[in-house]
Amino acid sequence: MNTFKIFTNGIVKENPLLILAIGLCSSLAVTTAVANGIGMGLSMTFVLLMSEVVISVFRKLIPDSVRIPVFIIIIAAFTTVIDYILKAYFPDLSKAMGVFIPLIVVNCIIMGRVESFSYKNSLSAVIPDALGMGLGYTWVLTGIALVRELLGNGTVLNYPILPDAYKILFFTLPPGGFFVFALFISLNLFLKSRGGTGRGAPADAEAGLAVKEERA
Repeated sequence: MNTFKIFTNGIVKENPLLILAIGLCSSLAVTTAVANGIGMGLSMTFVLLMSEVVISVFRKLIPDSVRIPVFIIIIAAFTTVIDYILKAYFPDLSKAMGVFIPLIVVNCIIMGRVESFSYKNSLSAVIPDALGMGLGYTWVLTGIALVRELLGNGTVLNYPILPDAYKILFFTLPPGGFFVFALFISLNLFLKSRGGTGRGAPADAEAGLAVKEERA
């Protein structure tokens, strides 16, 4: 398998938020600040990577009939690890993200990847998949948080950027999160549509016309 292709799939082509649209609850809840977005993204990446690695290594020993409970136990173990690390070394960040760190254990992204990918593939494919999906999740979270913190609080990483007169409270509220997320999806769709109007488009159009003529 192409390692680079697997890695980049999660970042762009199969981005868990922009393309697959999974794991949205935590992503919209914690993105009021850039630090939260980075912290949540890296925490998710850690749990995803470690869970996929362990499940891939022991996949032949896990009975198919009990795989889901085993997956949950493994994911919960690494979620607990990252939760304690944040509480010990980054207490303010842990408090800001609240219950959404423990809820990583039931995040659709992790459960979906371990079920559909790591349980069926070797370690050489699993590691780039986990890193790609994790980084894809992280950059979208960080981007949304950057827009919301800048426009809502006038800061970036708590450094003042905009004067109070330019702050827009809307972006600190849940509707603001949905709005910014919609903008990211729209931008992604626009870029994809622009990418489809390149050299291959005329050939596709001619092929379509040929098919219509044959049917006529």
